[in-house]
This record gives sequence, structure tokens and C-alpha cells, in this order.
Amino acid sequence: MLADSGAGAFEEIISQVPKEIRDKAKLKLPPELDELSLMRHMKSLSDKNAQMDDTPTFLGAGAYNHFIPAAVGHILSRAEFFTAYTPYQPEISQGTLQAIYEFQTYVTLLTGMDVANASMYDGASALAEAVLMAVRIKRKRQKVFISSAVHPEYRETVKTYTGDLQITIVEIPYTDEGKTDIDWLEKNIDEDTAAVALQYPNFFGTVDDMNAISKIVSAKEALFISATTEIVALGLLKAPAEFGVDIAVAEGQSLGNAVNFGGPHVGLFATKTTYLRNMPGRLVGETEDLDGKRGYVLTLSTREQHIRREKATSNICSNQSLCALAFTIHLSLLGKRGFKELAQTNLELAHYAKEKIASLPGFSIRFNSPTFNEFVIQSDKDVIELNRKLLKRKIIGGLPLQGFYPELKNTLLFCVTEKTGREEIERLAEALGDIS
Repeated sequence: MLADSGAGAFEEIISQVPKEIRDKAKLKLPPELDELSLMRHMKSLSDKNAQMDDTPTFLGAGAYNHFIPAAVGHILSRAEFFTAYTPYQPEISQGTLQAIYEFQTYVTLLTGMDVANASMYDGASALAEAVLMAVRIKRKRQKVFISSAVHPEYRETVKTYTGDLQITIVEIPYTDEGKTDIDWLEKNIDEDTAAVALQYPNFFGTVDDMNAISKIVSAKEALFISATTEIVALGLLKAPAEFGVDIAVAEGQSLGNAVNFGGPHVGLFATKTTYLRNMPGRLVGETEDLDGKRGYVLTLSTREQHIRREKATSNICSNQSLCALAFTIHLSLLGKRGFKELAQTNLELAHYAKEKIASLPGFSIRFNSPTFNEFVIQSDKDVIELNRKLLKRKIIGGLPLQGFYPELKNTLLFCVTEKTGREEIERLAEALGDIS
């Protein structure tokens, strides 16, 4: 390595690192091991981890613990899919390109929009890209309203993306019902507004009045952006396009992708044909070859997006194709009826859990509004300590909201999926009743 780099000594390679911050201590590495001994050592370390396989979890907030059929992993691990290869050359990438094309088709069906791209990194970056896209479309308008009932980490991602730009982010307060404050928005939206963004359903699990907000946004000729963190909700709720949404983004982790400590995820991004040229990321199109056979290619993707990034409409030039494929396989297995039934199951279980918990002494529903599979519970106890006690009983409780919303002291955001059935809910309620 020294010979190839042209350096005479290792010191020359690290000469740019100031000496005062270099660690002079020797690395505390154990003696080398053969492969069998190493595997045994790694196994002994992993055995120290808590075994939580049978532990019901009521955490949601952007990462959802849904059941994944075995067929997803089987198809996903096929050699033609299980690769990070970028499908620039269509003649050797037809399988990957077709899978991405089918993914795009599913996203348009779910959102009701005209066109979808080949996925984004995750839901948060998809929302940030939607904001940038809206400002590009509206040009001289530099103000974007975002509901404070949008996932806090999504809002932070938007601020990070727009931090060095001449874009003003204004947060819309939420009401005592846990909904975006429509009256406040109507009073404060102005002619400089490029877009209004909200979450559907929102961070509290509540469903906003999309029609009312759409009318306010449309009256100012701004763009309407919706973000959905729990894509399963669209199995029952109307598609965003039905409310006049211009850009619909979402997180697709719920389908085919395990929670995995928070990643990787897959961002969904769809819009109207009118705004196609302003859409970030890749787009796979269907075409015919010289023999008239159907084929798939990357289309409408400028070279600037890959090699002249300072002139690009977006710096997204990759996608989460393997996660997108998992999403596509899972949705294919469910079908239209199965997807709706999954959403219905989640809704019914969540309402059962909400009523069960709210009936316990010291607990109440914080926001009395329609919700999907997440809801906020108010407690008269310290919820951090409450969660610790639940964990000792091998139950993962809800998300304490005070860290994100200081005014929501001793509140928990609970999430219920098909993996937390009535038995698990009753176990949770019993535990909460005992420890509170």
C-alpha cells in the first residue's frame, strides 16, 4: 500500500491529522482465532442479548411491526434481485427494471396520483424532496407551511434540506383534537406560500380534514403535499389524490420490510403528470425494442442528476430498489382485498386497545378524534417509569411524546398492528392496571 501510494511511511499518509488528537495507545485486540472459534465467540456474545421474540411491541411512530410472509424473503433473495447493481444498462437489467416499474404502478394505485418515481431513501427524505420540488415549481414563492402534527423527525429532515436555502418553514399548530389547526392556517397562509404539507394520518394517528385544507391551499394557488408514514392506512382511507393533493409521499417500510432498529426504509413519491419534469429520483418506463418486444428502461433522467449535481433538480440519484421490491412482493401477495382486510384488522385492534387502556384508572384518551392504528393516551403517572415496568414484563410500551412535544407531558403514543392481537392487548391492559 505504501509503495502504490508513493508514501515512504505510514506517518506520511496521516500527516494531515494533527498530532495532538492522534491516539497513541495500542489497539486492544485479542489474539487471532480460527473460523470455528470465532463463530463460537460471536455466538457467546449474541447470547448475552435479551431474547425479545415473544415480546409484543406497541411502538409505531414511523416504524411499524407488521407480519411479513415467508415468500417475500424467498423471492427477494433470488440472485437476479439480491444485488446492489444499478440498472443503467437495460439490456442486462430487465428483471430489476420490471420490478421497479411494477413498484411505481403500485404507488400510483395507492396514492391515486398520475406518476411515481422508483423510490426514495425513506419517507422523511421524500417529504424534504417534495418541499424542494414545490419551491422549484412555484419559483418566486419561498414559504412552506408544515403541520406540527407531522412526524417530528420528518420536520427536522425538511429543515436540514432547506437550511442553506432561501426557504422559510412555518409550522402550523395542532388543536386540542390532535388535528392541524385549519383556522390558523387560513389566517396565516399568504401569496408567498409555495406549499402546505401535512401527514395523513398524522403523527398522533388522527385523520385531518383533508378537504377543508385542500380548499384553503388551492385558494392561494399553492401546492398541497401529503406524507403518510403508515402506508397500510391507505387500505381504508381515501387516496391523497382524491383531496387534490399535488405531491403524495409516504414510507413503505410497513410492507415487506422489517423494523430492523429503524431501517433501511423505502420512500414513496408520486405526483401529477404536470409536474413530472420536476420530480426527483429515477423513473422506469415501459417501451418496445426493435423486434416489438416489451422492455423497460430508465427514462426522463438527466445526466446532471448523476455527474453535474450542482445543476440537478435533485441530488437523489439512487433508490432503495431491494426494499422497494420487498414492498412490491408483499403488496402483490396481499392483493387489493387482502390489503383492505389488513387495514381493517389494524383499525379494529387499535380501537379495541384504545378503549381497553382508556377504561383503566389513571388513563384517558388525549385526543378525541378518529384515528387509524395509532392513538395518544394520557397517564397520571410518569410514563418513562411505566415503560420500564412494562419492559420487565416483556412488553414494549408506547412512545413518550414529551421529548418531541414538551406540552404533552406523561402521554404515550401507542401503535397496534395485526401482530398485537387481542391476547397481547389484554396482556398490556392487565400489566398497566397492575403497575399503575
